[in-house]
Amino acid sequence: MSKLLWKTLLVSPAVLGATLVVSVGAVRAVDSTSVNSANELNPTEAVQPLTAEVEIQQPQPIASVTAPTAQQTQELSTTATKALVEPTTAQVNVPAQVAITQNQQLNPASPETEALAPIPSVTPGVNPTLAQATPAAPADSNVLDQINRYSREGNSNTIDQVTNVTQLSDVSPGDWAYEALQSLVERYGCIAGYPDGTYRGNRALTRYEFAAGLNACLQQVERLIAASVSDFVTREDLETLQRLVQEFEAELATLGTRVDDLEGRVAFLEDNQFSTTTKLVGEAIFAVTDSFGDINLGNVFDDDDDVFDDDDTNTIFGDRVRLELQTSFTGRDVLRTRLQAGNLEAFNVSPGSAEGTQTFNLYENGNDITLDKLTYTFPFGSSRLYVAAFGGLHHDYAPTLNPYFQDEDGGNGALSTFASESPIYRIGGGAGAAISLGVGPLESILGPSTLTVGYLAGNAANPGEDAGLFNGDYGALAQLNFNLGDRIGIGATYVHGYHDSLNPIFGLGGSGNSTPTTFSDQLRNGVVGTFFANNPSATGSLLSTGGLDNAVPTVSNSYGIEAAFRLTNNISISGFGSYTNAILLDQGGAEIWSYGAGVAFSDFGKEGNILGIFAGVQPYLGSVDAPGVNDVDVRDSDRPYHIEAFYKFQVSENISVTPGVIWLTAPNQGDDDAVIGTLRTTFRF
Repeated sequence: MSKLLWKTLLVSPAVLGATLVVSVGAVRAVDSTSVNSANELNPTEAVQPLTAEVEIQQPQPIASVTAPTAQQTQELSTTATKALVEPTTAQVNVPAQVAITQNQQLNPASPETEALAPIPSVTPGVNPTLAQATPAAPADSNVLDQINRYSREGNSNTIDQVTNVTQLSDVSPGDWAYEALQSLVERYGCIAGYPDGTYRGNRALTRYEFAAGLNACLQQVERLIAASVSDFVTREDLETLQRLVQEFEAELATLGTRVDDLEGRVAFLEDNQFSTTTKLVGEAIFAVTDSFGDINLGNVFDDDDDVFDDDDTNTIFGDRVRLELQTSFTGRDVLRTRLQAGNLEAFNVSPGSAEGTQTFNLYENGNDITLDKLTYTFPFGSSRLYVAAFGGLHHDYAPTLNPYFQDEDGGNGALSTFASESPIYRIGGGAGAAISLGVGPLESILGPSTLTVGYLAGNAANPGEDAGLFNGDYGALAQLNFNLGDRIGIGATYVHGYHDSLNPIFGLGGSGNSTPTTFSDQLRNGVVGTFFANNPSATGSLLSTGGLDNAVPTVSNSYGIEAAFRLTNNISISGFGSYTNAILLDQGGAEIWSYGAGVAFSDFGKEGNILGIFAGVQPYLGSVDAPGVNDVDVRDSDRPYHIEAFYKFQVSENISVTPGVIWLTAPNQGDDDAVIGTLRTTFRF
């Protein structure tokens, strides 16, 4: 084509000028003080994902956009080709898209509140297919919409044609294409500027846009020929224009076909779509797992009273399935309705202990379908609000700063609940609300910062005694997150909780057995930690009387710190520590400790793979002041160390396989060890 253009130089300067102007964006950019490159028309509004994880294209009604007025022109910037035709008021079909994150909501992997945004999410780049859901319009449709707009504008005479190149305020005689513009304006009359009198000649253009501009000039030439102005258009001009038409004949011929095809597809999807507001996201986990080691049935604080039972558990194979409906009404909100079923319970590594809980374990579900979560998240000014009617958790809205280990759903991160996140986020759960807002004064010092405050009640729907929204178990959280540079994120967390008698502190707001009478009757109702860390008031009752009738409610004040450090693009180091001051009503007090750290290697061996190693101490009773308890024995008891390693192998975009092992050195602060081996397969759809 370049040979043709240079030959044209010898035939007609006017035609050469036309070709240079309409292709100027493809060969050379010229600085222009009247154009802001960031000022582009972009109808898509995206809400940053809240955890990491799944991007949802949300179909929206077609928007009607009117061509800009003179005062609005600087806010809407299209391409330079638009200046080749006469603009007019037009209806533009702009497909709206919405990005909603699936994983962690306002969690890091939910950039809405995650302080360490640069650290990647645990969940790989998976975009689940939604049954019969309307997909976002293809990128080509945007180009076709622009071309249609240009064509309509070029066939209207509602705005006066530029008759002199001096009418274009940003075109000066010193510009290299000035003479070409002058010829096209004054000889052919197929150039129109923007309503504010500018031409914006430094904008880039596509071949489609070039075809649209060329078509506008050809139509003007045809009108001149029809008017019998024989001496105005030379034979050489017509021959050159004919060759240009042939050059872009394929592009021009496909426009009508593409538009017809897109209209047919849109009509079909509108008639057969699952929902205009809702997406379906699913996850199924198959797990083969077994535990090895002895179980201490004796007094964990007295070596002379140890009674061990051989671990005779069999290897088990089970499942857990979750189906989540994600609904958006405005494009910036999300209503989550999650159903789940499963048949895998946690191993009893020690009576009453929750140290063997894995992320896919459910409590006595038996593959019955139950409602697991019902929450709604929406913007409020510059803040983000979270409301949970059922199944709300603190990590839904508060950043946990544990990338690659925490993924909320438990199908792609760590195997154990302990390694997934700090135990402080397990204090409280259920129904309630939370708000996350930016902290302006700190941002100038520490970078992007967020303050999160939330309240969740475990028995909010129960009108009975010691229940309800404010009179039963609850956890109230406050957390400040901030960044130090672009590689370090730090969080400081405080949780105040109330726990009825024998309701676990680290139990997500759930209630335990209402009538336990002996140690063996007490169920594993927490999700992390030793039995006495979850029920410190039971310590005195159990050791002094052999029963749990004297257990009392507990008030807890917990303090935690979380940090994550991105050493390289593929190495992440994270850790946490927490301290709980438990007040045993009418008995005394207790101290509970927990800490841990891990390193994760992303894309280890293959893109999407993750190698994770984590070590720490599960929540344990550090000291206690209760009737009948020898605090020295408690202080001298073993620490329940937890060591875990896993390797997630990404088989495909929607399937991953994770083998791993968990070593518990002293479950329930006893002398016995336990080992859990697991092979987890996760299907996401």
